[in-house]
Amino acid sequence: MNDPAQPSHVLPTDAQSILALAARSLFDVFAHASEGMLLVDRSGRVVWINDQYRRFLPALGFAREEDFVGQPVSSVVENTQMHQVLETGKPILIDLLVNKAGTFIVSRFPLRDALGQVIGALGVVLFEQHQANLQPLLAKFALLQRELDDARQALAVQQRSGGGLWRAKHSLASFIGTSAPATEVKRQARRLAQSASPVLLLGETGTGKELLAHAIHTASRRASGPFVSVNIAAVPDTLMEAEFFGVMPGAYTGADRKARDGKFRLADGGTLFLDEIGDMPLSLQAKLLRALQESEIEPLGSNRLIPVDVRIVAATSRDLLALVRSGAFREDLYYRLSALPVRVPALRERASDIPALIEVLAEELALRNGVVQPEIEDAALRLLVAQPWRGNVRELRNVLEQAMMRSETGRIDAALAGQVLQDAGLPLVAQTRTPPAQPHEPKLQAETDLRPLKVQVAELERQAIAKALQRTGGNKLATARLLGISRAKLYASLP
Repeated sequence: MNDPAQPSHVLPTDAQSILALAARSLFDVFAHASEGMLLVDRSGRVVWINDQYRRFLPALGFAREEDFVGQPVSSVVENTQMHQVLETGKPILIDLLVNKAGTFIVSRFPLRDALGQVIGALGVVLFEQHQANLQPLLAKFALLQRELDDARQALAVQQRSGGGLWRAKHSLASFIGTSAPATEVKRQARRLAQSASPVLLLGETGTGKELLAHAIHTASRRASGPFVSVNIAAVPDTLMEAEFFGVMPGAYTGADRKARDGKFRLADGGTLFLDEIGDMPLSLQAKLLRALQESEIEPLGSNRLIPVDVRIVAATSRDLLALVRSGAFREDLYYRLSALPVRVPALRERASDIPALIEVLAEELALRNGVVQPEIEDAALRLLVAQPWRGNVRELRNVLEQAMMRSETGRIDAALAGQVLQDAGLPLVAQTRTPPAQPHEPKLQAETDLRPLKVQVAELERQAIAKALQRTGGNKLATARLLGISRAKLYASLP
C-alpha cells in the first residue's frame, strides 16, 4: 500500500532509469520543438522521419514518404554528415546544412545499444532559413561561402597557369567588407565577370579599382589567360603607342633588332587592364577605339593587321564626362568603354568595413616586415574609423604602417594613431564624417546615377539605426520600438 505522505509520482532512484527517462524526455522535446527529425540505422539507411520532416520531402525531390524511407541517407539528403557520426560515434552538435530544401542549423547524435555499440544516428533540424532571427547569420554565411569559392577558384587558376608573369593576383575575396556598398560592388563584379563587354571602374584613388579588375578577370571565363596591367599615367606619351601595339624591327631609330610585343599581344586570350584611362592622350584614343571595335592591332613599323582577343577593363578617378565635354576624351571611346560601369565606393561610405580592413592590413604588414601583429586599442580604432580617408584604403594602409613602425610596445593607442594622422597632414575627425573639398579629385558626375537604389536606401537605414542606438544607449529593444520595427528587422540591418 502506498504511503499517502509520499507524492504519487516518485522518480526512480537508480541512475540508469533516470538516464532513460531523461533521454525519453529530450527526445520528446526535440520531436515537438524542432523543425524535423530523421533516424538512420547502423548501415546509414533512413528508418524513420517525424511529421515536421515530411514537409521537406517535395523540396528534396520525393513525392512519397516510402520513396525516401529505406534509402541510404547519403543518396536522399545532399551534404549530410550522418555517416560521419556513424563512423566516429561522436555527435555533431551544431552545423549548417545546405541542400535543395534550403539552409538549416542541425544537430546529429549517435545512438548506442546496452553494450555501447553505435546502432544508428538521430538528425535534428533545429532551425530553418525562413526564421527571421537567423537571417543575419545565414546571410553572412552565404557571403563567406561565396568568397571562399572565389578564393578557391583564384587558387585553381593560379595553379593551372603555373604562376606565370602575367596573371591576376586577387579574387573577390580580396575585397574586404560586408557593408551594403561593399557587398553590392562585389555582386556587380561577379555578374560582370561573366560578360565579354568592356568594364569601366569609377572611383576615387585608393578605393581598390585595380584589385577589382584582377578579381573580375579571376572570376571570368578568361581566368586561365593572362592578366596584363598598364598604368597610362606612368607611360610617356612618346612611348605609349609602342607600349600598347608593339614594335617591328627597325621601326624607328634606336628600335630593337627584334620585334617587341605590345600589351595587346601579351594580353591575347585574357584581360587588359587600363588604369587611369582618363590620362590617355587624344592621339592614341582613336587607335585604341579601333582595336576595341575590330579586335585587331597594327604594330609600329608594320603594314599588317594582327587579330587579338582581349577583354578590356578600364579604371579612372577622373570625371570622363567632363573630359568628353572639354574635348580631352573621345565621346565614342567613352561610350565604348562604359558599356558596363561600376562605381567603387569610397572608404568613408563603408566605414563599418574599416575594422576588418585594419585587421587584414595589419596582419599583411606584420608578415611582410617580420614583426608581431600589433594590438589596436578600441579608442585608436574608433579614431581611425571616424576619419574621412581622402586617400581611401591606400591612405589607411600607409597610416597603419607608420603607426606599426613607431610602436615600441606592440600596441597602437589613440595617442599614437592621432600623432601619425597629424604628421601625415590629415585632420582629426571625431564626430563629423564630412570630408574637406578635394580639388585634385573632382566628384564623378556619374556617381549618383551609378549607385543602385537599394544601396542608397541601405545607407539611410544604417544612419537612422545608428542615431537611434546612440539615443537609447545601445538598447536594441528600445531602438526597435523607437524606429517602429521588429527586433528581427533591426538585427538583420546591423552590420
